[in-house]
Amino acid sequence: MTNTNSDNSREWAEQAYALLKKRQEEQKQELQKKEEQKQELQKKEEQKSFIDNGTKENPPKKPETVDELELGEFDDNFTWSAMVLAAQGKKVNQITLDEIDWLTKLRRGLEETRKGFVSELLEKLGDDPLTPESLDDLETLLIRADVGIDSTDKVIGSLRKKLNEEVVGGEAGIKFLKRELKLIIDKPIKNSGTNILVPQKGKLNVWLLVGVNGVGKTTTLGKLAYLSSRSKYKTLIAAADTFRAAAVEQLKVWGERSNVDVISNQSKNADPAAVVFDAINSAKKRNIDLLLVDTAGRLQTKNNLMDELAKIKKIIDKKVPDAIVESLLVLDASQGQNGLKQAKSFAKSANLSGAIITKLDGTSRGGVSLAVSEEVNLPIRFIGAGEGIKDLRPFNSYEFVEAMLADK
Repeated sequence: MTNTNSDNSREWAEQAYALLKKRQEEQKQELQKKEEQKQELQKKEEQKSFIDNGTKENPPKKPETVDELELGEFDDNFTWSAMVLAAQGKKVNQITLDEIDWLTKLRRGLEETRKGFVSELLEKLGDDPLTPESLDDLETLLIRADVGIDSTDKVIGSLRKKLNEEVVGGEAGIKFLKRELKLIIDKPIKNSGTNILVPQKGKLNVWLLVGVNGVGKTTTLGKLAYLSSRSKYKTLIAAADTFRAAAVEQLKVWGERSNVDVISNQSKNADPAAVVFDAINSAKKRNIDLLLVDTAGRLQTKNNLMDELAKIKKIIDKKVPDAIVESLLVLDASQGQNGLKQAKSFAKSANLSGAIITKLDGTSRGGVSLAVSEEVNLPIRFIGAGEGIKDLRPFNSYEFVEAMLADK
């Protein structure tokens, strides 16, 4: 997995842990110092107000709480996460707690997929060379993890070819498997010409989130708004899923948490395209970088749903013909092959440019991400591995495959 050998891995991770611990203590001391200075200033202002006015006009404000991550125990999760970062070129002093926290969540999120896949695979392979029989077992495990028929055939075909050319041990087989899975996921990403999807400065970027109800579309949009705002992009939300009243209310809550405004229409069954029209006008006036559009997940028929998306795109093309438009399909990983069917259906009608895989935490079907890449040729742009506002990140194929095949 890394350029350092296994004997040095733990020592390297210990150094990273010690640096993070020291950095966090320094940050806590700095925050405490600022809070004390703030309270002292507030106290002086209150005293002055009392002298000037004879009474306290304003009650003291409660100190602001900062949502800071806490460094946990030095354990296998930390060591694994640190080494994944090291393998991608990070130096000891460059590792952040935010990165460690995310990788730990990703690894835990794929635990169910790993239990039914890697543990059994390692047990069957051991240290012995691969055999035609062990490849049959691997084929079964891949299909069970919802990797998909096409992806499985490609991986097994490559392994059989390699096995015909040379003796392949268990450890070498795992490395080869990781490489093959990464190639499958990376192919549509490379074909798109964009490794990481980010808004382009100087133009209005419009990201349409599409997908059926229940996949976490509205929640995902809220998390994207937080990620965008945190990354210093001027962001706006259009609540265009007007057929589900709860969606608008949900987005308003997410907007408040992300400090992002929401454009909506409170009228019952308001026209989604009209909401997008208003949102574009507002985005142009405010010089917004990214407009996130929540769309309907279910109407009377599939045709009605696609017609609504077509109307929205028509408004965008007319109002901002130079806008950069992305149509991102939100998929629930726990739905496995049903999610794959949704991807195929939307890909035919919605002119998709990427996928967002949600609810990876707790599902044994995380392999569906490979099926989406291979069978639908959709680049995966973001993945979600938790319910928190920070638990959605840009997709990284190396980290995903390492988490999926982590053996300990």
